[in-house]
Amino acid sequence: MACRISEIVIDSTDPERLATFWSEVLGFVELDREEGGVIEIGPADPGFGGPQPTLLFVPVDTPTTGKLRLHFDVNATDRDQDAELERLLALGARKVDIGQGEDAHWHVLADPEGNEFCLLRRRLLPL
Repeated sequence: MACRISEIVIDSTDPERLATFWSEVLGFVELDREEGGVIEIGPADPGFGGPQPTLLFVPVDTPTTGKLRLHFDVNATDRDQDAELERLLALGARKVDIGQGEDAHWHVLADPEGNEFCLLRRRLLPL
């Protein structure tokens, strides 16, 4: 028997903003809102415990500084990479240069709080 990742916890100075951003990026919905400002998002069906982990945004007073040791890679499911890049930028993502070079087949982006993530080229089937 092995473990599964059920939740990914993200510290945030504005959980509402990040939950909204990532809900739009991933097509997730708000699943729970706890005392203290914690917001959980995930797939509408089946929600927690399904094949995808949920995201928990936990309020913190100070922003994260420095490079994170973990980041998300995302893939479009219903459009090509260029169209998805434009959608993500319109949602509030911004391009980030970490030295990936002009020939990279992925885009490095940051969410509204500066958390880096990559948009990969390959299109995946929706779950």
